[in-house]
Amino acid sequence: MKTRAAATTLRGLALASHAGPTVVVTVLAGFFAVGVGSGPGTTALVTAAVLSGQLSVGWSNDWLDARRDRAVDRADKPVVAGLVSVRQVHAAALAAAAACVVLSLATGLVAGLVHLVAVASAWSYNAWLKSTVWSWAPYAASFGLLPLFVVLAAPGDRVAAPWAMVATALLGVGAHVANTLPDLEDDRATGVRGLPHRLGRTGASVLAPAVLVTAVGVVVLGPPGPPTAVAWVAGAVAVVLAVSAGVVAVRRTTSRLPFALSMAVAAVCAVLLVLAGPDVALAG
Repeated sequence: MKTRAAATTLRGLALASHAGPTVVVTVLAGFFAVGVGSGPGTTALVTAAVLSGQLSVGWSNDWLDARRDRAVDRADKPVVAGLVSVRQVHAAALAAAAACVVLSLATGLVAGLVHLVAVASAWSYNAWLKSTVWSWAPYAASFGLLPLFVVLAAPGDRVAAPWAMVATALLGVGAHVANTLPDLEDDRATGVRGLPHRLGRTGASVLAPAVLVTAVGVVVLGPPGPPTAVAWVAGAVAVVLAVSAGVVAVRRTTSRLPFALSMAVAAVCAVLLVLAGPDVALAG
């Protein structure tokens, strides 16, 4: 009986961690670290720091949203479904945050502080900003700081190129808007009034692909010199994915496919960032 209960709790924690985005962001950070020249040890440390930060953000979201989720009977949420308790998700979020502090600072003081600011920004969305017109800002800040953290943690005195930070910030904003689309009505019912809610479904469905396409343009055109054939092809694929996210959002209002498509756009852009290699990092 105890084994079954433990398995249920672990399943609930896995679901409450927002596993999809957590895995995508963590894997992309790891590949990005390799792309900027980090060795195995630094890459592992960066990956672990990002994973712990993402877990803390995911668990804090379900902990802080538990009351609202129950009010609209969000059965897809593990706390509402009874798979895990609010207390357990709360404890997991704090434990992951503590691990994130240690792992981040182990990459270096400046790099670690940059990552902790990014994670704190994401927590600010869960705790407060998601209900304001500034709901997009934590996504822009957290995603925009990710390449800076990875480059600062890598060997050498370098910083991330501004175009790379702008591109990831735009990807974060696009993902935020796409992620809110299926829950607009439930969110309004519980008092959440972020930017996508104020724009309405049509406006938000247009904004998400527009921001994502802009991010793709920055990734393709940002590095010095003319884009390669691979960059043009990958960029075209990413644009199709971004536009598809907007089309699906309009036609299937409760679908979570737009968010999945936005994550696919981010994955394509991350590959291009890795391929850009040294151009992503500038001498400090």
